[in-house]
Amino acid sequence: MDHMKRVEVNDPFAIDQMGIMRYYEGNYEGAFKYYTKAAELGDVASQYHLSCLYREGKVKMDEKKEFYQLEEAAIGGHPTARHNLGCREAENGNYERATRHLIIAVNLGHEPSIEMLKANYTKGNVSKADFAAALRAHQAAIDATKSPQREAAEKWEKQQK
Repeated sequence: MDHMKRVEVNDPFAIDQMGIMRYYEGNYEGAFKYYTKAAELGDVASQYHLSCLYREGKVKMDEKKEFYQLEEAAIGGHPTARHNLGCREAENGNYERATRHLIIAVNLGHEPSIEMLKANYTKGNVSKADFAAALRAHQAAIDATKSPQREAAEKWEKQQK
């Protein structure tokens, strides 16, 4: 099935991909249309992309809509959305909430979140126990993604360079 046929049958992933294509063409209204449709179908990546459009001002800036889409994406399991919520909370001085968001992102294997936790730990905004737990969770997330097939693919990719 080609890409447009998948869009026509309401495949949320295909619709999100069309939004990405429109975004990189500079057609932000078109991207917004596709992301909105995919988000309505429950696609968390599209919810995250919508939050970015609002935040970047690619469509009319709307902090409430941006935050709503960011929360929806985070609740749906989007690690970068969860990370961004943590960053937002840290910017507002809510380090306890920030830490909770970042730990969830770390549990999803999100590398930048472990770096943000490390920076906040260094500043004294994250407890030693929370940071240690996050490090263990991060390692567990990395270990969970290891497989002979993945290692073979990574080796092949390095040989191609």
